[in-house]
Amino acid sequence: QVQLVESGGGLVQAGGSLRLSCAASGSAFSGNVMGWYRQAPGKQRELAASITSGGSTNYADSVKGRFTISSNNAKNMVYLQMDSLKPEDTAVYYCNRLGAFPFRWGQGTQVTVSS
Repeated sequence: QVQLVESGGGLVQAGGSLRLSCAASGSAFSGNVMGWYRQAPGKQRELAASITSGGSTNYADSVKGRFTISSNNAKNMVYLQMDSLKPEDTAVYYCNRLGAFPFRWGQGTQVTVSS
């Protein structure tokens, strides 16, 4: 059973930066595309960024140019560097693998961006 633990969220002013971390137990990343999802109040969870085990990345249009996803496969860690944050980035952020069979969701980490 893979466990995902997200951390690094907080309260930041618009224009600021945060770095999120996701720690996974076991060989969660092997052969999987990992992603950072976010869910704002009253909205559906959406995929913000993803990374393959080979390091290829993809971003939602809303975060492209501001967020950077990276991973350390040896340590089973995925990161999300968030720069130039906007109030609309406020959400709970989760990491998980993409596809029809995600791992059990972690508790997420709250990111709040004040204007």
